[in-house]
Amino acid sequence: MSTPSETTSGAVNAPVSAVEQRLAELGLSLPEVAAPVAAYVPAVITGSHVYTSGQLPFINGKLEATGKVSSGTEGTSDEPTVSPEDAKAYAAVCAINALAAIKSVIGDLDRITRIVKVVGFVSSDPAFTGQPGV
Repeated sequence: MSTPSETTSGAVNAPVSAVEQRLAELGLSLPEVAAPVAAYVPAVITGSHVYTSGQLPFINGKLEATGKVSSGTEGTSDEPTVSPEDAKAYAAVCAINALAAIKSVIGDLDRITRIVKVVGFVSSDPAFTGQPGV
């Protein structure tokens, strides 16, 4: 985890944004931006807006989970499933990864003045109705 005197790029004694200090208070730090697995960029600036690509739950460069969110009441499936609780935790990882992607293009998260829109997609079994909780 980065300390307040480090940045996520490993530069010691570089100033850390107030946003990153707050994340550290919450026990969170920004990871390195995962290398794209296809022809896209993690984040791009256009005008005064930053757009991020879709995020997956990469932790230390490894995709931590695949499968559909299941409430556990569906029949057995050959497809992997993820519990709603785990899906919520992985969604938080995706949000942190999005912040890391934003930082990679703007340099300082304190430059963010407003988040205009957040889009989330939850792959789930047809019987699962708890998407807002993820």
